Amino acid sequence: MKTNRPENPHQAALLRLLRDGPRSRAQLNDLTSDGMSRSKLNAELDRLIELDLAEPDGFAESRGGRRSGLVRLSATTRFAAIDIGATSVDVAVTDGELNVLGHVSEPIDIRNGPAPVLDRVFDLVGKLREQGLYRQLNGAGIGVPGPVSFAEGVPVVPPIMPGWNRYPLRETVSQELACPAMLDNDVNLMALGELHAGVARQVDDFLLVKIGTGVGCGIVVDGRIYRGVSGSAGDIGHMMVDEDGPLCPCGNIGCLEAYFGGSALAAQAESAARNGTSPHLAARLAATGSVTAEDVAIAAAQGDPVAIQLIRDGGRRVGQVLAGLVSFFNPGLVIIAGGVARLGHILLAEIRSVVYRRSLPLATGNLPIVLSELEDVAGVVGAARLISDHVYSA
Repeated sequence: MKTNRPENPHQAALLRLLRDGPRSRAQLNDLTSDGMSRSKLNAELDRLIELDLAEPDGFAESRGGRRSGLVRLSATTRFAAIDIGATSVDVAVTDGELNVLGHVSEPIDIRNGPAPVLDRVFDLVGKLREQGLYRQLNGAGIGVPGPVSFAEGVPVVPPIMPGWNRYPLRETVSQELACPAMLDNDVNLMALGELHAGVARQVDDFLLVKIGTGVGCGIVVDGRIYRGVSGSAGDIGHMMVDEDGPLCPCGNIGCLEAYFGGSALAAQAESAARNGTSPHLAARLAATGSVTAEDVAIAAAQGDPVAIQLIRDGGRRVGQVLAGLVSFFNPGLVIIAGGVARLGHILLAEIRSVVYRRSLPLATGNLPIVLSELEDVAGVVGAARLISDHVYSA
């Protein structure tokens, strides 16, 4: 495995600046804050070009004297972004600036275990290679829907991922794709995606709440993911909201995830369909043999009162947990994301109502609570950002 890396912190800082697009040498000199002289900066840029990490890109407009040369990241830089969910996997290839060049998705069942799931992942990466999107990868970022030891690159006792505990996922992907790899929780990746290209681009401190099959929270502090001591920060789906509540997949009682999330919502919808309180959901169950969170969204859009109430009840539970987090953390933004977040503004309105009512006024006075704009690509953009942070470091 041969992947060129920056040789010192100066080069790493320049690469991260170029990740936002081509810049002139003069602009880079203005933006660097580590005391590099003009001659030092030019020497480091020339070395990055020699390492094939950057390349010349013509000349900038004159600022009153000789035109400064533009520099950009190497046009051949490619990152693989792998976002493994509970029921689907998304794979993308990006350039060095994290523009998505190709994106494929396929249903999977995470419960089938590492071997069959990774077989599909590598097949999808191979399809993108066959499309001519890359010849060699500079790195791969991976997300999974469970707790991760970031330092070791392994999932740790993930509740909805039987057979994955301590599986050497980072090492396996790195060896298979012949490039450096990094592994993180899928919610952290979505937060990184929003930080890089979504609604949080100008926000240094925010929370991203993912409501998918389960519920999780990405925490960004001062522009960086906060993972906690062992990597489990943000696991709000397993915070108890009712000590007399239903059994959660994690084995505890009354967790938020046992009340709301794709699996819980589908179970509640099926119950409403079987007892006849929702004609819309009953018709769906009769037609397909099952009901999903998406069916609840469709029924709610058609005015079904039971579906609307299920969404409101779930939003209230999420809002109760989030209100405590907002009072404790005082973020500048809250983003609601994930498949169940597509329930849309009924859900968002309920969450906002509870948070604004129950959190401290000082914390919510200027707090936007919004839906993700990146939706399906947040995870893959975040995976590319994760590995690029690693590759563009010294």
